[in-house]
Amino acid sequence: MVKQSIVALAEHLTRSTRSIPAFKTTYKNMLKDPSKKYKPFIAPHLTERKWPNNRITKAPRWLSTDLRDGNQSLPDPMSVDQKKEYFQKLVSMGFKEIEVAFPSASQTDFDFTRYAVENCPDDVTIQALVQSREHLIKRTVEALSGAKRATIHTYLATSDMFREIVFNMSQEEAIVKAVEATKLVRKLTKDDPKQSATRWSYEFSPECFSDTPTDFAVAICEAVKNAWEPTVENPIIFNLPATIEVATPNIYADQIEYFSNHITEREKICISTHVHNDRGCAVAATELGLLAGADRVEGCIFGNGERTGNVDIVTVGLNMYTQGVPPNLDFSDMNAIKEIVERCNKIPVPQRAPYGGDLVVSAFSGSHQDAIKKGFALREKNKAQGIKDERWRIPYLPLDPKDIGRDYEAVIRVNSQSGKGGAAWVILRSLGLDLPRPMQIEFSNVVQTNADKLGRELKAEEITNVLKEHYNYNNEFANTIELIDYDVQKFGTERRILKANVKVNGKEQNIEGTGNGPISSLVDAVSKLLNCRFAVSNYTEHSLGSGSTTQAASYVNLTYKRESDNEKCYKWGIGVAEDVSDSSVRAIFSAVNNAIRSGEVSVN
Repeated sequence: MVKQSIVALAEHLTRSTRSIPAFKTTYKNMLKDPSKKYKPFIAPHLTERKWPNNRITKAPRWLSTDLRDGNQSLPDPMSVDQKKEYFQKLVSMGFKEIEVAFPSASQTDFDFTRYAVENCPDDVTIQALVQSREHLIKRTVEALSGAKRATIHTYLATSDMFREIVFNMSQEEAIVKAVEATKLVRKLTKDDPKQSATRWSYEFSPECFSDTPTDFAVAICEAVKNAWEPTVENPIIFNLPATIEVATPNIYADQIEYFSNHITEREKICISTHVHNDRGCAVAATELGLLAGADRVEGCIFGNGERTGNVDIVTVGLNMYTQGVPPNLDFSDMNAIKEIVERCNKIPVPQRAPYGGDLVVSAFSGSHQDAIKKGFALREKNKAQGIKDERWRIPYLPLDPKDIGRDYEAVIRVNSQSGKGGAAWVILRSLGLDLPRPMQIEFSNVVQTNADKLGRELKAEEITNVLKEHYNYNNEFANTIELIDYDVQKFGTERRILKANVKVNGKEQNIEGTGNGPISSLVDAVSKLLNCRFAVSNYTEHSLGSGSTTQAASYVNLTYKRESDNEKCYKWGIGVAEDVSDSSVRAIFSAVNNAIRSGEVSVN
């Protein structure tokens, strides 16, 4: 019989699966064999690379290019007033090098460059980008004249594809053009006695370095260096940009290390990275570039930039910070930084953006919430015991939110997926109540039901209101039986007798009960009053607050049998008072009134 049933079930399943359409992967637009169209990048040959064993131990020189590269990528570029506000924010964050504009491109950019020159602190270098053309270089020098510290940044595309397709230029012609531009900049800046009040620096970018034969990148930069004649005190900046990410970050690191090892007079050179995010690896490529010998990082706050964006300086900087390395940039008010960036760029910061996104310090998953809650609980326990440990060790949170100006209220957020730890955390942070574990489990189900009903996460205020109403917090929501006063006296060596005056539906009544303590005596008195035998199955208490404002919080779980079917039931109650005895009494009445409100216990 069993065998026949199994056979019948198998036949039924076979018939059922025949009705399910077969799905086949089709390549409508994508190629099954992309190697016919796309070729892997050929990396430089390194036999003894050193960067994999290196560590980032200090902050690089930072250059913000938000106002130039970032601004030119915006569908709606910043107004002059917005650029001024943004510039001041960058200065206050600690940026010492800021690329402010492309002053030869428009009068607006020229005027803003003049504003930056005239309002820049003496220790901040103003940088401007310019193409390798004589009239544009002269206009850029004019815009920067009078600055305390200024950098002229020229560039020339050096990859084979750009030279051949865009410029129809040989490698030799490219070197000649780069040297000519360099000599002109030198003539108009550091060699001009009229410009002696400014500390002039020079930056050259072999644009599309990531897609340039590395030997050629070294050769053109060597020629530019010889034309500029840098010093150890004022090195030339060679920006080696991944203008387009064409390979994995490790290959970019190989390119940087190869360049660093083969360029001469390395002590007179500052190697800078400028990584775009075409492959989504800008942060990784930048960090590996630093391991490979780069000295400087160009990027934007939150990674705005052409196409897929520039490297996110917030992420690179705070990655260092969480490894114990000071980034030398101030991210302590992340919300204010984010507000300015979003308002001026008119582009929202993604909610999951590392460090700055609204949700990155928030946990919805029950297991995550439980681990975070335990981490904070251990910190509080160690603090109470006088154990000093300054290390930040909280599961799932590599950065203390307070270090970037955020509070702990948003760390755990509660929706229908959240576990017991999530709701308990919110209650602990909002009301100071450390719910007993069995109560946490029950309350999480109550919260999940409410979240499911609303179809969204619950705010902290909503969660606290749910707790107060569901558990009849301090008898504020159900008060059929109201305590007026009570007195407990000894009865023999181990017994207590409690006499109390209560109101039942507004009418005063005296009750009396005995037990081995105040709680059991009160439970006995209420049991007699309602003709329902209550018993305490769980009792917990803890202090609430500190100093002169300390109160006691008590949690009581009463069991009883339902009148209608004699089934065993239970109800939790919460009481808070200055005295622990009063808080215990309040918790008992909270639970009893909750039982009456549920209809499981009646009042005669």
